Amino acid sequence: MQLDIDIEGWPAGEWEALAERAAGAAAEVEPALANARLHTSVLFTSDAEVHTLNREWRDRDKPTNVLSFPMLERRDLLELTPDGPPEMLGDIALAHETCAREAVEKGISLEHHATHLIVHGLLHLAGHDHVDSDELAEKMEALEIAALAKLGIADPYGDREI
Repeated sequence: MQLDIDIEGWPAGEWEALAERAAGAAAEVEPALANARLHTSVLFTSDAEVHTLNREWRDRDKPTNVLSFPMLERRDLLELTPDGPPEMLGDIALAHETCAREAVEKGISLEHHATHLIVHGLLHLAGHDHVDSDELAEKMEALEIAALAKLGIADPYGDREI
């Protein structure tokens, strides 16, 4: 998967490398994300920008930590052959102030929290969800935990084993 990364309003850091590592780990646990034809944009931005996006596209008038905007249905993603033109998987946007506040509340680094949120967002783009049922939520969380473990990051849901 190719990432198009834009960073605005985040502190200096290795955000591009972090996003690449997160995408690699996500692709290891969700093989549909490993297709080289896929392109995803990742925007590291402010709460104000995510608030605007959330209001305009999700009818939710507040910022949130991460937004995902899929452009492929899961069925189409699974049927995508390795040969052919690039395909846009979707967009992810992370809100700095919310991510930073949540990291402090959780007692973890901003880098680890941002990595988790990128993995989470990519799994949403791949068609996974945690809203419709507890079973789907548990499946998605297990994938997140597995991807983060590949990067040496602890279980963000309570250090339980999968």
